[in-house]
Amino acid sequence: MENQFINQTAIITGAGQGIGFEIARQIAMQGGAVLLNDIDAAMATRAAAVISAMGGKCHPFPGDASDVDFIQQMVDEAVRKFGFVTIVIANAGITSYGEFLDFKPENLKSVIDLNLFGSFFLAQKAAIQIKKQGGAGSILLMSSVTGHQAHKNLAAYGMTKAALEMLAKSLVLELSPLNITVNAVAPGATATERTLEDQDYEKTWSRITPMGRPGTVEDVANAVLFLVSPRSRHITGQTIIVDGGWAATSPSPY
Repeated sequence: MENQFINQTAIITGAGQGIGFEIARQIAMQGGAVLLNDIDAAMATRAAAVISAMGGKCHPFPGDASDVDFIQQMVDEAVRKFGFVTIVIANAGITSYGEFLDFKPENLKSVIDLNLFGSFFLAQKAAIQIKKQGGAGSILLMSSVTGHQAHKNLAAYGMTKAALEMLAKSLVLELSPLNITVNAVAPGATATERTLEDQDYEKTWSRITPMGRPGTVEDVANAVLFLVSPRSRHITGQTIIVDGGWAATSPSPY
């Protein structure tokens, strides 16, 4: 549906590349204004420039999406630049591999700080802003199939992703009266710049995914766009798994 995001402003974290970038690109190409965040300043600037060159309205705002002061600055900048905020997508996250018996406290803290603390307070600060505007908006939390199925060396990461899905459910109670929907998307194996650094990634996940291939960034973005679009205004507290059926069978890639 073309231009379904006219008169919408989206904040998207971790959007310098991969899934976040594709979400930002599609929202901008469909009429929305995007505040594009990434901790890598050069990557954020480059990504926003690419979208702007395609005719989209996209403003880079690099920084640490786990820092509550910076989160407030993101919301304030979106309002300053575009006038309001209606969509927030907490896409930034850390994947930290490690055996449970050897996992370090500092590694757990970094995963929790970005995946949970950052997502929680981005949702909070955005909801406060949307309430000031009179209500109506969408919050999307980026989960993972590892929040549904055990995965080797990803206990900490999977724990945070399962928690985000519970957050989406919990916020229904407080944010529905403000006409704010809160949902989550849980990608499975997805071909991105980062995952394809593993030369065997596509072959391995094509073999064990029932649909015969890993997901694309477009596959995940399509689910996200539906949940933050006007077409899903009566859907809230839900999680959509986008994994080609892997979670139904869960064969190990190892």
